Amino acid sequence: MILYNETISVDNAVADEWLQWIQEEHIPAVMGTGFFLGNQVSRLLHEIANGGTTYAVQYTCRNMEDLEEYQRDHAAAIETRHHQRYEGKYVIFRSMLEVVARDVERKQESE
Repeated sequence: MILYNETISVDNAVADEWLQWIQEEHIPAVMGTGFFLGNQVSRLLHEIANGGTTYAVQYTCRNMEDLEEYQRDHAAAIETRHHQRYEGKYVIFRSMLEVVARDVERKQESE
């Protein structure tokens, strides 16, 4: 499984409106392409003093082929809408991670 992560620092002046837009418009557009199995949005707890709020928007997909096809055929149009709406109000960093373990439980100590 592949985790596609977008770490985005959004100007505090638009952060609340951005978060609503991401949830109501952007993520449904990404999910609507059919390449992703799920998503989540997290907020960074320890903010960097840059006048912004930082979020991680994460999507899971089955394999790199699905992610590459999404990037080739859909990402540019979706990212352009985001850029046009919030130009100059955000900084983004994207990363791709391979999930190597999930829901690993803590080993119980024997008494």
